[in-house]
Amino acid sequence: MTAPDGFAAAAWIVAALSAAGAAHVFWLKSAWARRFAQPLDGGATFRGRRVFGANKQVRGLMMMPLAAALSFALLGTLLPLWDLSSAAYAGLGFACGLAFMLAELPNSFMKRQLDVPPGAAPAGGWRRALCLAVDRCDSTVGVLVVLTLLVPTPPATWLWALLLGPASHAAFSTWLYRERLKARPL
Repeated sequence: MTAPDGFAAAAWIVAALSAAGAAHVFWLKSAWARRFAQPLDGGATFRGRRVFGANKQVRGLMMMPLAAALSFALLGTLLPLWDLSSAAYAGLGFACGLAFMLAELPNSFMKRQLDVPPGAAPAGGWRRALCLAVDRCDSTVGVLVVLTLLVPTPPATWLWALLLGPASHAAFSTWLYRERLKARPL
């Protein structure tokens, strides 16, 4: 299997995950999702602080992998990048959607340990800059690691995805804020 063009792969991945992200937002707003609003950490603490906090919930992990599976399968049928079956694209999408969500957890853990409330950023200084930078890139890096392990991924895809992905993530964060699903826009 040959590797696709780096920019094309990054744009494809961002488009597929953006579509999945839109489904994720609609899911979070649904009455069905509210039934699964339990915190992922179950209220557990580490050093007297919550592990992930109240905003990381079971419902957040439920839609993104499934929506990414669907968007990868659809986009893989319309504009294939790799020589994969629709089922393999769906599997790749599921893995990338799960990686997208799980890659956010270390940053949440770090912020809880720094006494930063869920949905907030540190007040200022290097901690604020670091948390904001990690928050914009963590999901993209998680997806790229999984993608690189599963399909030929040119190094240029990493560069382009780390430029396009965080910009798309910031746009989604702003949208989530406007939809009152997030406490701060960025």
